[in-house]
Amino acid sequence: MSWDHNDFRDGFVIPPMPAAPPPAPADGGRAAGVALLNLSGLGLGYALTRRWWLMVACWVATALLLLVALPADPDGVSTGVVVAYLVLLGLAAVHGALVGLRTRLTWPPTAWLAVVLGIVLLAVPAGGVVLYDGARDEATEQMLLDRLERADTLVRTAGKQSFPTAEPDYRRALTAYRDLRSDHPGSRAADRVPDRLTSYYTTVGSAYEQQNYCDAVEPLKYLRTVPRTMGEEELGTLATWPDDRLATSLYECGARSLSGGAGEWTTHYGELLSTFPRSDQSAKVEPSVRTAVDKAVKAVGGDDPCAAVERLETLNTQVAGLPGERAGLGEALGKDADRADRSAASGTYACGVDQYKDKSFADAVTTMNDFVKNNERHKNRARAKKIAIAAEVAQTVPAAGKRLPTTASGGGISVTVKNDSPDDITVLYTGPVTGSFTLKGCGSCSSYSLASTVGLNFEPCSDSGKNYPQRTIRLPAGTTYFVHKSKSGLGKTPASDTAKLSSGYIYTECAYTTSFGY
Repeated sequence: MSWDHNDFRDGFVIPPMPAAPPPAPADGGRAAGVALLNLSGLGLGYALTRRWWLMVACWVATALLLLVALPADPDGVSTGVVVAYLVLLGLAAVHGALVGLRTRLTWPPTAWLAVVLGIVLLAVPAGGVVLYDGARDEATEQMLLDRLERADTLVRTAGKQSFPTAEPDYRRALTAYRDLRSDHPGSRAADRVPDRLTSYYTTVGSAYEQQNYCDAVEPLKYLRTVPRTMGEEELGTLATWPDDRLATSLYECGARSLSGGAGEWTTHYGELLSTFPRSDQSAKVEPSVRTAVDKAVKAVGGDDPCAAVERLETLNTQVAGLPGERAGLGEALGKDADRADRSAASGTYACGVDQYKDKSFADAVTTMNDFVKNNERHKNRARAKKIAIAAEVAQTVPAAGKRLPTTASGGGISVTVKNDSPDDITVLYTGPVTGSFTLKGCGSCSSYSLASTVGLNFEPCSDSGKNYPQRTIRLPAGTTYFVHKSKSGLGKTPASDTAKLSSGYIYTECAYTTSFGY
C-alpha cells in the first residue's frame, strides 16, 4: 500500500473540509423568529440567515408596493396589488421558517431574541398601514374640499349672471352640497356646507337685496324648491328664508306694473294672493288696485279720455279675475271691478266727444252708439244720440263736423223730405239742430239712369201722379247738412245735400237713386 505524503502530518490524518457548515439542530424558536422578521416586509429573516438575494427580493416587492401606493389617494391601492403583496409576505414567512429551522443566525445569539425582534418589527407594516390609512383619509378630505370649492365657484360665477342663465349651475352646486352632506357626513367639507348654503341663498336672492323686485321673483321661487333637494331639517331657518322676500317682491313688482299700465301685475298679484293670502303684502293689494282705478277714473276728464276708458275696461276684467277670496279681499276687489266697469261705461261719452273733436267721425259713431246702448238712463244719452248722428253725417260731409251738436230741436222753417227711390232710406241731418228719421221706399219709383240726372231739366220728385213717401220737419235758419242712406246698404253710396235755410221759405228735399248710387 502506498500513501500520499499529504495525507500524513506528524503521524495524523487530516479530514477534508466540508462544502457548507453542517446543518444546525432543528430549532422551532429560530424558525419562528425568521418567519416573523420576514413578515416585516424588509426580508430581515433572510439577512440573518445569509439569504441575500431573497432579502433583496423582499426589498423590491416592498418598494414596488410603495411606488404604487404613494402618494396616497382616496381610492387607495387596488385589491389585486394588496393581495399579491400579502401572498408574497406569507410565502416569505413560510420559507423563512423552513430556512431558519436548521440554519444558525448570524445575530442575535439566541432564538428568543429573534422572535422578540420580529414581533417588534411587525410594527413597521402595521404602522405603515395606519399611516397610509391616515394619508388616504386626508386625501379623501382634500378631494371633498376640492369638490366643495368647485361648487362654491359655480355659485360665485352664477351670481354674476342672470338667473335664467345661472339656474343650471345653481342646481349643480346644490346637488354637490347635498351629496357631501348625505354621502360623506362628518367630513370637513360636509361640516362646511351649512355656511355655504347661507351664502348660496344670499347669492341666488341677491336681486332682492338690490331692490330689483321683478328680477328677484324667479330666483326666490326657485329657492322655495330647495327643501325638496336638501330637506327642511338640513336647511333649518333657511327653508323659510325666501317666503317674506318673495311676497314682498311679488307685491312690489305687481305694484310697479300696475302703476305703469302693464298687464303683468295680475300674474304677480295673483301669485301673491294664492301663495301668501294672509301676508301683510297681500293686504296691500286691494288699496293699490283701488288707487289705480281712481287714477283711471280721473283720467277720463283729461286729455285722452279714450285711453282712460280702455284702461278702465281692462282693469274691470283684470281685477275681477284676481283670486282674492282666500285673502278676504273678494268683496272689496269686486267693488273695485264694478266701479271700473261703471266708470268705463260713463266715460265712453267723453271718449266719443273727444273723437268727434279730433275728426275721428267713424270712431265717434261707434263709441256713441255703444254708449247709448249701454247707458239707458245716463244724463248724456240724448246728446250722445245727436253726436252719433252728426258724426255719421260728417263722414260724408266733413264740414258738418265743425261744431259739436246740441240737444236743441225744432225751428220755424218747414222742410219736407220726399223719397223718389224704391229703397227705404234713413235721413240724417245736423246743423242748428240734429236728428234723423226713416222714409219707406216708393213702390212706383225706380232708379234713374246716371245720364238722366245730368242737366238743368232733371227734377226728381216732380211726378204728380206718384205718392212719394215724405216727412216734414221744422228747422231753424242757418246751414243744415243732409245725408240720405239706403237702409239696404248693398254698397250704395250715401247722398248728401247742404241747405242754407232762411225764414219765409218752404223747402223740399228729394232722395232718389241712380244705377250707380244716390
